[in-house]
Amino acid sequence: MMAGRVPLDPDAQAFLSAAGITDNTITIAIDTLVIQLKAIGVWTKLKAIYPFVGGTASTHKFNLKNPADTNAAFRLSFIGGWTHSANGALPNGTNAYADTFLNGLSMLTNASNHLSYYSRTSTVGVAVEMGSSNPNTGNFLHLRSAANYVAGGSVILSFTSIANAQGFWLGSKENAASRRAYKNGVVETLSTVNNTTPYENLNIFIGARNDNGVAAVYSAKECALASIGDGLTTTEAANYYTAVQSFQTTLNRQVV
Repeated sequence: MMAGRVPLDPDAQAFLSAAGITDNTITIAIDTLVIQLKAIGVWTKLKAIYPFVGGTASTHKFNLKNPADTNAAFRLSFIGGWTHSANGALPNGTNAYADTFLNGLSMLTNASNHLSYYSRTSTVGVAVEMGSSNPNTGNFLHLRSAANYVAGGSVILSFTSIANAQGFWLGSKENAASRRAYKNGVVETLSTVNNTTPYENLNIFIGARNDNGVAAVYSAKECALASIGDGLTTTEAANYYTAVQSFQTTLNRQVV
């Protein structure tokens, strides 16, 4: 607890204690984010959220929703060339990825899921920021900033005419026949094609896609927050962006 402040939200305090973070600005940012996510009804839908604060791999690995240092708590394991700083975690685009240990088949349902990624990098490319897939069956679950979002089968929600990959990207599937892709809380594209294909028995990677157990399509976009969980409504997605952007602004690392 900080002098002059009411006690921190217990979930915020648990994360800060696990990560060993005492910085005043980060403490305020995390506490406010947790409180806001609970107020807008998003907190309960999150299975993992990585705020990438503290500037090191040791602090960036923790899942805000469950900050135990275990695979079962979806703590990140960083592999390959990453650069960790106060701005977030930057993969090198060639061999860097993070295993979330969150298995798409056992932890997510086709009827309700989301992926989100706050990119501080403007370059648009073919890389995948997070996800898993089985190229042999065409069953994909991934988010590609400024390019597309795929959730089950091969129904691709493509972003069009977006030349800047900076921002908060969110792919959300509310039910088997309703999925939307957002940039900064605004719907960019949607699909009502029905698909009930279960996800693959694979862990979701960040910084690359888990292609049947092998990291592929590496990203070089700096990440300032990522999350995995249940599907969000359009109102929740908009409110989620507002909370995340406020969080990034407090840390002075926001992008437009």
